[in-house]
Amino acid sequence: MIGAATTWVTIVGLAMTTFVIKAIGPLFFGARELPRPLARVARLLAPALIAGLVAVDTLSGPGRSLTLDARLVGLATAAVALALRAHILVVVLCAVAATVLVRAIS
Repeated sequence: MIGAATTWVTIVGLAMTTFVIKAIGPLFFGARELPRPLARVARLLAPALIAGLVAVDTLSGPGRSLTLDARLVGLATAAVALALRAHILVVVLCAVAATVLVRAIS
């Protein structure tokens, strides 16, 4: 069994390694501008990554299965509310309400 000291040493080591890895880019390449094509693509990476994570979290089931359940209804409701340009708080509340309603019915 791993002791508490070993766990904390591992956590601190991983945190320091992550910090160093993240600091290398700005320290060595911070003064350079990205080429235009790369700069355009870089702006699209965060939304694409978030969309992928949301899709995987919403549609994943046990193992590698596809699951269509109340989470998908909540996501669809949020998408409709966003398309109607609702305030973000309203979007979240609508998604929660739809998810709760579907889970209560099924």
